[in-house]
Amino acid sequence: MPQKQLRVVQWATGNIGTRALRAVIDHPELTLAGLYVHSDAKEGLDAGALCDRDVTGVKATRSLDEIIDLGADCVLYMPLQFDLDEVCRILASGTNIVTTRGEFHHPPSMPAAIRDAVEAACATGGTSVHSTGSSPGFISEAVPLVLASIQRKLDHLAIDEYADLSQRDSPGILFEVMGFGQQPADFAQARLDHVKANFGPSLQVLADALGLPFDSVEASGELTVARSDVTIAAGTIPAGTVAAQRITISGIRDGRELMRFRPTWYCTTDIDVDWNMHATGWHVSIDGDAPLDIEMRFPIPLERMSETAPNYTANRAVNAVHAVHAATPGIRTSLDLPLIVPVLN
Repeated sequence: MPQKQLRVVQWATGNIGTRALRAVIDHPELTLAGLYVHSDAKEGLDAGALCDRDVTGVKATRSLDEIIDLGADCVLYMPLQFDLDEVCRILASGTNIVTTRGEFHHPPSMPAAIRDAVEAACATGGTSVHSTGSSPGFISEAVPLVLASIQRKLDHLAIDEYADLSQRDSPGILFEVMGFGQQPADFAQARLDHVKANFGPSLQVLADALGLPFDSVEASGELTVARSDVTIAAGTIPAGTVAAQRITISGIRDGRELMRFRPTWYCTTDIDVDWNMHATGWHVSIDGDAPLDIEMRFPIPLERMSETAPNYTANRAVNAVHAVHAATPGIRTSLDLPLIVPVLN
């Protein structure tokens, strides 16, 4: 059924933002109203030139005032860093936000000062803000909620995410940020806290929806090493250095793990422990009175993964625009919105 044509601003043009920009331009029920960029080099360029599309007539800007003056229906907010002031200004101006940032998955677990400021801005502008994406979002909320619809008893839910990084040509990220190719040591607490902050709230949304709220959310990390030298796109991982790692985010209820999200990142499967590695994708298992075991793989050659994977996150955000626009004002979670059903090209 046709929906109202909405005017949308794309905020930022990184890997995900570029895919979202392209999707908005191509969308039959969205009109590109504006484009915000962070770099001087992109300012003033036509939006189409930044995402391999024809000329749109929409020029990129670095001015928040110009974006607010557009009076758009929604901003697709996809910056590298969260800025509370700009989010509140957008919302208070009367423009909704759909974001792939994770700050808004679970309002009760947000810092109170931030939550209150955002809710006040939403009340002023009559607007909504919603966090979504592929992970967290689709795999940690949308999919489990559907699978839970055939359960009457849940003993355990496990979501495992697998990413083969052997063809990712990003030495700085893999070797310096993630620590591949280095001697194994304790997982940095900052990295555990970062992943917990991203995925813990999403699991809490799920637990609350099922009437099984957590007593706590905990995070732990594991590293394992290569059994022999491995050459990957980004360089070489010597034998005995970190070749795979995983972080477990556990939702604890009544003294035991009720749910978990566990990403496993690896550069080779030739490692010194048995982690039952899967191809890039997701594995969801449910123990209950209607047990399930589901494999979701990305049927994409590894060398094409970097060009395709951002679509999984960008598309869900674009598809959520109409639902968020129609929502009541405030921070809206997956539980507040209807099923996201896209109008496809």
